[in-house]
Amino acid sequence: MSGEHVYEARVVWTGDRGEGTRTYKGYDRTWNVETPGKPVIHCSNDPLLGGDPGLPNPEDMLLASLSACHMLWYLHLASVAGIVVTDYEDTPEGVGETAPDGAGRFLRATLRPRITLEPGTDTARADAIHGEVHRYCFIANTLADKENALGGNGVHANHNQNIITNIHQHHNNHNQNMVHFHNNYYQNIIIIYH
Repeated sequence: MSGEHVYEARVVWTGDRGEGTRTYKGYDRTWNVETPGKPVIHCSNDPLLGGDPGLPNPEDMLLASLSACHMLWYLHLASVAGIVVTDYEDTPEGVGETAPDGAGRFLRATLRPRITLEPGTDTARADAIHGEVHRYCFIANTLADKENALGGNGVHANHNQNIITNIHQHHNNHNQNMVHFHNNYYQNIIIIYH
């Protein structure tokens, strides 16, 4: 039996210069995430669409969410498995495209975590945990699951996507190549461990 979780946020547009959206260039693309009880996050639009390059945009936040969810589940599963992680840093990269009419989408995301393990750790087991994360990560499962509200309500239902997710993992100067395939309704997510 599955249990539902409710998450709430408050998103507030802050870019009215006094005339609202009367003209396309007459308003700012700034906005805040003002979730009650949490610090305000000041955001903007993608700089390619007139946003402030000094502020996070929705694409940044989606990519960071995917990376953070993977990291947190990796740390959890490593701890359960007796794998001691002493440092974890990721520099994810997303690649998107924009159609002539302005519609956009992500084509692929690359997670590139640098992981430090306690000396003497079973590195093969540490590598294998990356493949297990995809069973648990809320964000990855949401992006992949045809039954979720994003896909189930027809959002981008006319797009057929192949999203390639590369996980570049570095720890204790030990590199292994492993490939795991995960199939879902829109995408073939190819996870490559380096």
